[in-house]
Amino acid sequence: MSTNAWALAPPDRAGLIKAAFEAKKFAYSKYSNFRVGAALLSADGSIIKGANIENASYGEYQQEGGQRGGGTICAERTALVKAVSEGTRSFTALAVVTDVADPLSPCGMCRQVIREFCALNMPIFLVPADYDERLAKGEPDGVLETTIAELLPHSFGPEHLELPRRKD
Repeated sequence: MSTNAWALAPPDRAGLIKAAFEAKKFAYSKYSNFRVGAALLSADGSIIKGANIENASYGEYQQEGGQRGGGTICAERTALVKAVSEGTRSFTALAVVTDVADPLSPCGMCRQVIREFCALNMPIFLVPADYDERLAKGEPDGVLETTIAELLPHSFGPEHLELPRRKD
């Protein structure tokens, strides 16, 4: 974990990770078959869950192997949009899980949206799919603990829009 990340109590961390796994169950990923779940902890202690939602539009880009994607919204953005659209704009942690045994990072677009609404040193937990099995075996949980500052270095954020500008 980053030495600059906020601390999160172990029960809160575990509950947030559990919520991300619960969210993943509702992923609509019939085109990529790549489920993602995210859980966002608000400053008031509530957890907002999100799953990735795909659709059949083919308008934006073509991936390697011929798969196309366009109107997909990632789990991280789903959770953030749900929260912000209901008036919640202060967050203390985020957990993200996939079906892959390695902890995977949010995509670039999600990183920028996280940057918009979350503090640079807010903890982000990237959780491997076999998290529960690791714990049951008494092994390290495999969670990669990071921050948006580490995931998106030299980022552009809302505060940059307030900087003085040249007028020539």
